[in-house]
Amino acid sequence: MIRAFALALQLLTRLPIPLPGSPPRPQEMGLSVLFFPVVGFLIGAVLAGLHTVFWLVEPSVLAGLILAVWVLLTGGLHLDGLADTADAWIGGQGDRDRTLAIMKDPRSGPIAIVAIALVLLNKFAAMEALLVGDARILLLLAPVLGRALVVLLLITTPYVRPEGLGAPYARFLPRLSCGLMVLLVSTATVAALDWRGGALLGVLGLGFFGLRQALLHRLGGITGDTLGAACELAETAVLLVPLLLPD
Repeated sequence: MIRAFALALQLLTRLPIPLPGSPPRPQEMGLSVLFFPVVGFLIGAVLAGLHTVFWLVEPSVLAGLILAVWVLLTGGLHLDGLADTADAWIGGQGDRDRTLAIMKDPRSGPIAIVAIALVLLNKFAAMEALLVGDARILLLLAPVLGRALVVLLLITTPYVRPEGLGAPYARFLPRLSCGLMVLLVSTATVAALDWRGGALLGVLGLGFFGLRQALLHRLGGITGDTLGAACELAETAVLLVPLLLPD
């Protein structure tokens, strides 16, 4: 369990987490998926802590600071997946093999840069508006829900690269425990945000079904890059949707 948690931290953040002993076994890699939302909670705790410490700072300045720390904590891992997915989705022109080939290309095209810029811009704008008040709950929940959506995709959708780096995570994850973790996160969201939490989960649920169907139609399943894209889109939605709901 401890090694699986350390592996999740090592994968999803740039924290210098040592993993003593032998290289991780596929079963440990699969078990680490259970801790993805927990890692999200730790990231969210850092972001909410920044809001608490610097609450007197101008919202635009604080939003920029929190966004920078957010990106640095994750090393831009999910942003890279978003960029590759956007590039491949447009450049693949509807063809599965071409789309998968572009995802493996380390070069980034203009659509990748546009996708990253749009996500970061929307996160910044949403945080600037939220930080006028108390945004700690949403800052805490955004990374948690983003990674819970990744877990939900992993337990419900085929992984299309059997030889890919993410294959052991998808093949050996504890599906029942991961499903219960997603349910726990959903319950906590409603408990924290009341009816707004239910509305937020409804939007995320619609996004999940739409994204899953699109991925199945184009690729036949998911890849590591599409999971990163899903995480970034979910985090952005968590920050934006409450601003669009009536008081």
